[in-house]
Amino acid sequence: MILTAACSGSNAAVSYEFTTVRRGTLERSVSSSGTINPVSTARILPQMSGKVEKIFVDFNDTVKRGDILAELNTEMLRLRRDQQYAAVRKARANYRLQLQNYNSQLALADRDFISEFELLNSVTSLENLAADLEVAETNLRVIETEINQHAFITSPIDGIVLDRRINEGDTVTDSSSSGAASIFTLAENLREMQIEANIGELDVAAVYIGQAVRFTLESLPGRRFNGEVENIRMVPVVANNVVSYTVIIRVDNHDGSLFPGMTCAVEFIVARAENAQMISNAALRYTPTGLSPEEIEEKVFFASLDLMDEEQRAAAITERNQDVVNAARTAQNQRSGVVALLTGGGRTRPVVIQGRARTADVPEGVRNLWYLSDTNTLEVIQVRIGIVTNSGTEIFTSEDINGRQFILRERR
Repeated sequence: MILTAACSGSNAAVSYEFTTVRRGTLERSVSSSGTINPVSTARILPQMSGKVEKIFVDFNDTVKRGDILAELNTEMLRLRRDQQYAAVRKARANYRLQLQNYNSQLALADRDFISEFELLNSVTSLENLAADLEVAETNLRVIETEINQHAFITSPIDGIVLDRRINEGDTVTDSSSSGAASIFTLAENLREMQIEANIGELDVAAVYIGQAVRFTLESLPGRRFNGEVENIRMVPVVANNVVSYTVIIRVDNHDGSLFPGMTCAVEFIVARAENAQMISNAALRYTPTGLSPEEIEEKVFFASLDLMDEEQRAAAITERNQDVVNAARTAQNQRSGVVALLTGGGRTRPVVIQGRARTADVPEGVRNLWYLSDTNTLEVIQVRIGIVTNSGTEIFTSEDINGRQFILRERR
C-alpha cells in the first residue's frame, strides 16, 4: 500500500510504502550437505590365502550370523594335513623310543653303571623329542583349523550383503598381508541409516545432540525426510583451509527409499516458531529522513520507556535529564574550544554539540518500527525480536499492533 504524506521537519512530499504485522511460521536453519550410510557395517577379510571355490551369497542377500559366505579351495591344505599326520607319527615314535631308552638309562644309573652325564644327555634327548612331538601336533591343529574354519568365510553379524568383490576362481590374500582387501561388506541394518554431514566452524555452535533435522535428495524430488542429530565428532576436518566438523544424523528408512551413498541437502533446525507475529525485515531497518537526529532520538527514547519496568523507567528519565544538563554544559565548553563526551548508563555516547545530535541507543534484541499517527505525524514503537529469517522477523510487544501500518520504505 502506498500513501503520500507530508513528513514533519521537511518541505518535500514523501511517499511511504507500508506493511503490516502478519502471523505465520518462522524457522531459522543451518544448511549443509551429507552422505547417507548404514549405521553399522562389517568388512570381511579372509583369514587365509587361497582360491575361491564357491560363493554362497550375492548383493543384497540377507544373512545370519555364522552363515557361510564363501568357501576357499582346500586341496593343498588336505595334502599338507596328510603330510603333517606322518610328521606327528614320526615324532611320536622317536619320543617313545627315547622314553624307553631313558628308562633303561635311569635303571643303569641307579646301579652306578653309567655316569651322571650320560643320564643327563638321555633326559635332554627325551625333552627335545617331546618338544618336536608337540610342535608337530600343533602344526596339525593349525592345518585342521584352516580346513574346517578359515576356508569357510562366514558372516560375523546379522545383516545384508552390500558389496561382494570376489568371484569363483579368484585368489584372495589373508588379512595379515599388506595387499589384503575386504571381499564382502555387510550392513547390519538398512532400516535405520545415518547421515554424515560436514558443518563449518562458524555454524557448528548452533548444532546440538537431539536437534531436529530436515533433508532432501535430488533423486527423490518433492519429498522431505526428517532426522535427529545423534553425535558431533570433535575431530576437525581441514580442507582448503576451511575447518569443519562431522555431524552424525540418525534417520529412519523403514520404507527402504534411502540407499547407502546417496547425497542429500541437510537443514539443521536452529529455531522454529508457529503462529508467530512477524514483520518484514525492511520495516525494522527503516529510519525516517524527514526528522532531524534530535527528533529521532527523542521519539526513540520515549518509545523505549514502554519496554521498561517502573524502576528502569525512572532511572532512564533521570539519566536523560542529566544528559540535558551535561549537554548544555558541553555546549558552553564548546564555545571555549572544549569537546566533551557524556558517560551515562555504563557507556560513552556523543552529545549535542553545536547542533549535532547524539546517537539514539537501541538495546540488543530491540528494534524500532515507525508509523504515521492519526494526525499524520511520524511515531515509533520499540519491539523485541526473536527468530530472524530472510522472509521476516519474529517480534514481541505488549501493544496491540494488529492492522497497524508500519513504514517499510519511503520515496521522495
